[in-house]
Amino acid sequence: MRKALIVTGVLSLAPAISFAADCGDVSIADMNWSSASLMANVDKFILENGYGCTVDLIPGDTMPTGTSMLEKNEPDIAPEMWANASIEALQKGIDDKRLRFSVDSLSDGGEEGFWVPTYLVDKMPELATIEGVLKHPELFQHPEDDTLGGFHSCPAGWNCQITAQNLFKALKMEEAGFDIIDPGSAAGLSGSIARAYEREKGWLGYYWAPTAILGKYDMVKVDFGSGIDEQHYLDCITQEDCLDPKPTMYPPSFVTTVTTESFATREPAAYEYFTKRAFKNKEMNLLLAWMENNQADGDIAAEYFIENNEALWSQWVPADVAMKIKNSL
Repeated sequence: MRKALIVTGVLSLAPAISFAADCGDVSIADMNWSSASLMANVDKFILENGYGCTVDLIPGDTMPTGTSMLEKNEPDIAPEMWANASIEALQKGIDDKRLRFSVDSLSDGGEEGFWVPTYLVDKMPELATIEGVLKHPELFQHPEDDTLGGFHSCPAGWNCQITAQNLFKALKMEEAGFDIIDPGSAAGLSGSIARAYEREKGWLGYYWAPTAILGKYDMVKVDFGSGIDEQHYLDCITQEDCLDPKPTMYPPSFVTTVTTESFATREPAAYEYFTKRAFKNKEMNLLLAWMENNQADGDIAAEYFIENNEALWSQWVPADVAMKIKNSL
């Protein structure tokens, strides 16, 4: 890790000297969760080494960063903006030509669902569907009552607890012999997956992506056979007083890269990169698992990504830029 930090220092100095004339100062929001920090540091590495930009990472979070971009025109870029929470304000910024949505930074969107371990589906493919799961509560034994199947819900107080409970009711899981397990915390929920995997036992429950857990443990999202009814999800499934919940898959959350209009017009070549840079959830899950296993921050994880994923990032930039980045390694 110490060697990696030294290399980071060398690499961060080199492009500023070699290519400084190519691009000016750029500010990027370094959001306070792992996938966003990784993305910000990947963007910094590529802009500095490939485009000659001088990049400043600014600590950020969803709401304050969006507000700052709208009101102060900074930072230039928010790499991973979960836009649903502030979509009206962001859309107004776009309509007023102050902001741009450049790319869906998580191309699958933020992903939620009910999951089962892949090793179970390999043995019984029907467990990839809710119909198959409901036939076999005995495979998902409740820890306090072995006559019931256990469904691991979201921790109390989280909004996903409401959606998971409403879908539990909509799918008639109680009638099929299941009972809800309250994990108590996020650590309790992820720990229950780890314990099941260690013993190759059954596990059924709510989880989301991208996350390190789904990078460490191969899981299958259960198909409800319902498709997505986004309006019903918003009007009923997300509401605590939903009286008649109906099955629907979780709609993907809109996760985008937001840039200021001034950046897009000032640095068109660099902006073009942000119209192509995107991660699939499976790719990000694996990167987050690597970060957790190695206790790596975003800058070290960005180096790891660049060194080991040339086939992916080289699609985001022109050939001459890709060569500069490769040479910097």
